[in-house]
Amino acid sequence: MAGRGVEELLQCRRCPRLVGFRQQCAEKVPPRFRLEVQRHGFWARPVPGFGDPQAFLAIVGLAPAAYGANRTGRMFTGDRSGDFLYAALHRFGLASQGHSRHRGDGLQLRGVFVTAALRCAPPKNRPLPEELRRCLVFLAHDLASLSQLRVILALGRIAHQAVLAAWPGPCPRPKPVFGHGREWSLDKDVVLVNSYHVSQQNTFTGRLTAAAFDRILHRCLHLAGRNADGSG
Repeated sequence: MAGRGVEELLQCRRCPRLVGFRQQCAEKVPPRFRLEVQRHGFWARPVPGFGDPQAFLAIVGLAPAAYGANRTGRMFTGDRSGDFLYAALHRFGLASQGHSRHRGDGLQLRGVFVTAALRCAPPKNRPLPEELRRCLVFLAHDLASLSQLRVILALGRIAHQAVLAAWPGPCPRPKPVFGHGREWSLDKDVVLVNSYHVSQQNTFTGRLTAAAFDRILHRCLHLAGRNADGSG
């Protein structure tokens, strides 16, 4: 996967609709974000993965939020989905703090790498199939770069499908269907686990609770041969 790293990602303009939308967001900043944008700027570029290069757990989301990672330049940073995710990782000792405000806020991940199926914010949070296909090379690169990878946690159906499409080896047969809590062996070393996405739509309605997500993370640690605090 050489040549599919961060520098190529940051220069990517393969999807005109996404390029236009990410810039449109930067030009029309809601009042509640203006002070943060004055302090830290507005990213408005493809968002690279973030975390520990020696990660045993990769968490794959859908895409940057328009005024979350598209604004801050770091996955799940600056929005309520990220607040939910990083609070959970912090409870398990996998994150140095339980919140994420901007790229320079000191957050560090331990044994975890966070990435996404799509690297630019899509309008109405709805990526087109061809946009997802173009972005697969970057997800494949992230997964292939994690030499200690043991578990992939896919947040939602689109992330689940993207992992299967990006995985370099044969996938389980019959083709897995997304379902919260389901899991499959991708090869002898790596297991794919599903969870509902940590979006407000799921967490505010109770479809995904903190306790339910903790159970998923506990299972991921068990599959990776780790203790409840993330240690080996």
